[in-house]
Parts: sequence; structure tokens; C-alpha cells
Amino acid sequence: MNNSFDAINEAANSDLVSFWGELAKDIAWDEPPQRILNDDNPPFYRWFEGGKINTCYNALDCHIRDGRGEQAALIYDSPITNSTRTYTYNELTHEVATFAGALKARGLEKGDRVVIYMPMIPEAIVAMLAVVRLGAIHSVVFGGFAASELAKRIDDCSPKMIVTASCGIEPTRIVEYKPLLDGAIELSEHKPETCILYQRPQVTASMIEGRDIDWHDAIDGVEPADCVPVDGADPCYILYTSGTTGIPKGVVRSTAAHIVALKWSMKAIYDMDPGDVFWTASDIGWVVGHSYIVYAPLFAGCTTVMYEGKPVGTPDAGAFWRVIAEHKVAAMFTAPTAIRAIKKEDPDAKLLEQYDLSHFRAQFLAGERCDPDTLEWTGQHLGVPVIDHWWQTETGWSIAATCLGIDDTPIRVGSPGRAVPGWTVEVVDAAGGPVPAGEIGSIVVKLPMPPGCLPTLWNNDDRYVESYMAEFPGYYKTGDAGYIDDDGYIFVMARTDDIINVAGHRLSTGGMEEVLSGHPDVAECAVVGVADALKGQVPLGFLVLKSGVDRAGDTIVAEVVQSVRNTIGPVAAFRQAVIIQRLPKTRSGKILRGTMKKIADGEEYPFPATIDDPAILDEITIALQSIGYPKSE
Repeated sequence: MNNSFDAINEAANSDLVSFWGELAKDIAWDEPPQRILNDDNPPFYRWFEGGKINTCYNALDCHIRDGRGEQAALIYDSPITNSTRTYTYNELTHEVATFAGALKARGLEKGDRVVIYMPMIPEAIVAMLAVVRLGAIHSVVFGGFAASELAKRIDDCSPKMIVTASCGIEPTRIVEYKPLLDGAIELSEHKPETCILYQRPQVTASMIEGRDIDWHDAIDGVEPADCVPVDGADPCYILYTSGTTGIPKGVVRSTAAHIVALKWSMKAIYDMDPGDVFWTASDIGWVVGHSYIVYAPLFAGCTTVMYEGKPVGTPDAGAFWRVIAEHKVAAMFTAPTAIRAIKKEDPDAKLLEQYDLSHFRAQFLAGERCDPDTLEWTGQHLGVPVIDHWWQTETGWSIAATCLGIDDTPIRVGSPGRAVPGWTVEVVDAAGGPVPAGEIGSIVVKLPMPPGCLPTLWNNDDRYVESYMAEFPGYYKTGDAGYIDDDGYIFVMARTDDIINVAGHRLSTGGMEEVLSGHPDVAECAVVGVADALKGQVPLGFLVLKSGVDRAGDTIVAEVVQSVRNTIGPVAAFRQAVIIQRLPKTRSGKILRGTMKKIADGEEYPFPATIDDPAILDEITIALQSIGYPKSE
């Protein structure tokens, strides 16, 4: 295949079936697929039907077969517990096969579901790989998630088993998991048969006789289990994402499509080769952790890093640079919010000077829109390409990226890049018609989507169609708004809900945030559209200042207001901003703009189950009250 972006893109666009069929030859099949793409029943497309394959074999066993058994597969680095451990492919495969044997001994079979509710410890990865080794389906729930939210997921996927740990460890507290798990099972209608619990030394959890079993007791004396092949189109995992109704949506990932897309992405997008060390600073409870902590690096024969820590505070804002230096990380992937936290604490990157990053080749960012100021700051101090790329829980891998493994895709600041080969991305208006280059609209993906994307929602085809396919027939609705320029670069400006209507003008809050983040005193920011009796909506800014800034807040607010007026124009009607200590975010780093808007408008709002620190909402409320929000009628 010609290694140029245009040539690869043309091959993908001209014949999707041949393109992905050829890439599917690069993975390990028990039996090759009988049909590359089943498109008989749109929008329910199925990739690689009739083939027999196992996810765990492609992640572990095939590398031992190919002589890489003594290479490092997993590096666990935990500043939280002051410990590290490295597993070779041989060692990790043994751990996984043994735990799979424990699951098999307790009746787990192909197609059964297992909920995994664990912190960032190696046993969590072992559990995920052990489940898919048996052809079963895992559903990982972020460790420490509220009992009520966990109960919803238990009821939806009806697991035969739950695998958990006694606790998670935060920099300032220990979170006991077992009371949350027991509460969730009590709330749920479905009752799992077995709970296997890994006792961490920081907390010893109580056990319920007849249901709960200690991890070490479970594996004692069991026979390691072999890989169980499944059909290429069978589910590998279920991952829940928030739904507007309060009922989470179970995103399904099909087995072979997942392997093919992620393995190809490791070279094409991240330019990783077997043996390279790849680090994704995320959590296995999120899609980023599934795709790029666990599966993609192992499919590609790389060494993956699992980090139990924070970007700042464990112990300082140089934590990321230490991990990169110590483990010879070639490329790293994290959320822009993590970089902004580092920048806030260490704006001149003085801590970076302590570490040798000469082997480091690229920094990738995703999770929410990366403002140009953050991207440029990162590139200036790291001295490597900084790649913003765009994807979603539903897609499982990048829709748009600067593909470092394809040789002619220059970076364009403010854009995550062009559509990755295999994707056809368009921008449409409310009626589904195309909009001119440079004009903001709804970003959509032409069907069929490439392998690796959700084929449906778990046990809910109707909701799949309603949520993603109904509004723009023939397209997947991303829920993001933005534009495509004349050269095909995609600019993702905001969620469609964050495009505000100011006196009839549709404006992007992301464009305003770009201006605010360029102010030298601003570390992080957000803009939301709040109700206005005259204009319908007006933008309101939230500013978090860099550490050590001692200038008057009123002066800084006046400067950012003037900057928006100068850059976007008076039409933006941007006249007010408030300085706060921190932004409310989910545990994956997404800013809770919708919740902030509801507080400003004085509306009731559902408590965000994924918020990282609930006390922030009280701080936001007090800050808004100081500038007259919510407005009286």
C-alpha cells in the first residue's frame, strides 16, 4: 500500500471492502471471515462475519508465538502507592490464562457478561483480557462510580459475575469499592452469581458468604484456560456512556472489527512499532483506556504503560515527564485538561528540565477540544509534534487525526486533522443539506462507518437508530458541530448543544474559548450560552487563572471581553466572565458546560454522576451569585 495519505485515503474511499479486507489479513484468525462487510440491513452493518477469532490471542499469545515473549508488555507505574512493576508478554499471558481458568471454573462461558469495577491496577487489565479469552463480554465501570449508576449498568447487561477490588486510592483519600458494589447489587433487579474481589493492602473488604470470593482463592490450583474463538462480528465488550434520559447507553464493540481498526491505527496514526513504549494517561473505565491503554498497544506488540496517578499532585506537575523519562515512552496520549493542569501549576515548564525526554517522539491529545494555546505551549516545551485528534466512545478510535505513520499530513493548529482513511466526514445544516467549506454545521459520518465503531447499542436497536441515525438518514450523527476547510481539515468547535443563538446568529462557544485561552493569565476556561430576555442567549465566560497571577480580576475580565470583541466582533455579545478556582469536570476530564449553564439560568439539573469533585458546583454557584446569576425575571 502506497504510504501517502492521499493514496491510502483514495484506496479506502474507492473500495472500503477491499481496503479493510486487506488490513484484516494482518491479524490472527482461527478461520478467515466469510464476508468482510454485511450491509444487507442498514444502518446495522456487520464487519468480518463468519470468521473465527479471539481478542486475547491477538493481544498476547500471538506475540509469544512470534518470539516476543520476553519483551515487556505492561509497565505499571503507581506514584499513589510508590510502586512499579513490569510484565513480559509471557508473564502477562500466564496471569491472564490463570484468571481465565478461575472464571471458567465458576461457569463463565462464551457470550456471558462480566462487570469489571476496579481501580488502575494490573489486575484490572488481567480481568479484561481473561474475560475475552473465554469469548465472554466485559463491561468495565469506572472504579468508585456511584452505587445507583453501577446498578443501572448491572441491570442493563445482566452480568454472570462481577470482578472488583477493595478500594481505589486518590491522592488525598481512599475510596472503598465494596460498600458501593454491595449497594449497587442491592438496588439492581439482576443479581450476579459471583463476585471476585482483589484485596488491596490499604483496605480489607468484608465478604458475603456464598457470593464473594477472594481473587487469590479463586485462582488457587486452577488450570490455565485456552482462548475460545468467537465469530468476528460477536461482541467483545459493552461500554456505557451517558444518555439524555438518565439511562446509560451500552455501546457495543464487535470483536474482529475492533482488532483490525485498533492495530492499524497504532502504526497509521501513532507511528508505533512492535517494542515501542506507548503511554495513555487515562482510566480503563473510559473508552480511551479500553482502546489505548489495554487493547491497541498489545495488538501492535508494543509495551503499554498503566499509570495510577494524576498529572499534578503525585507528587508535582512534573509527574508526566518523569514517567516518560523513566520508561522511555515513545509517544503519549492524554486529555488537554491534563496538560492545562500542568501548565497552570508550572507555566514555564521548569520541572520538565529535570528529565531526559530525548527518546520521546510525539504527544497526542483528545477527549475534548484542544485550544491552540495549550497545543502550542505543549509543542514549545516538549519539542515534538503535538497531535490533537478527535473521536468518541461510540467510534472507539479516531475519526480525524494527523496520521504520523502516513508521511504527508501536516499539522494545522486548531484542527484535529483530516478524516482518517476509512472515514467520510461531512458538515450539514439542520435539514441535512451540505454547507459550504468554512461554515459551521453538524458534523456527520457517512455510512457505513469503518470497523471498530459501534454496530448498535446493547439490547436496544431502536435507541441506536433514534440516538445516532434518525436525524440525518444515511449518516451517523456525531453530536459535534464545526466546519471543514477548503483543504479538508476538520474543525470541531463544540457539541451541537453548545452552539448558541445570539439574536439570531449561530456562534461557537469553542471559538470564544479559543480567544480566552490565549490570554497570558488564563490557565483554563469555558464559555456557555445563558438565557437572555433580549437576545435569547448570550455567552458567559468562566476563567481559571494560572498559579501566581496577582493582577486584579476585574482587569483580566475586561481584557478577555475586549479580546473577544476584537477577534470575533460585537456580534458575539460577550460582555461578562467570572473568575473561579477550578472548572467542574467529569473524571475523564470533560468540562460540565451543561451543568454550569443550568446553574447560571437557575434551572434544576441532574447531579452529574461522573463529576470528579461535587464541591465544585457549590463554588460555581457562589461565584455566579457574585455577578448576579441567576438573573431575576
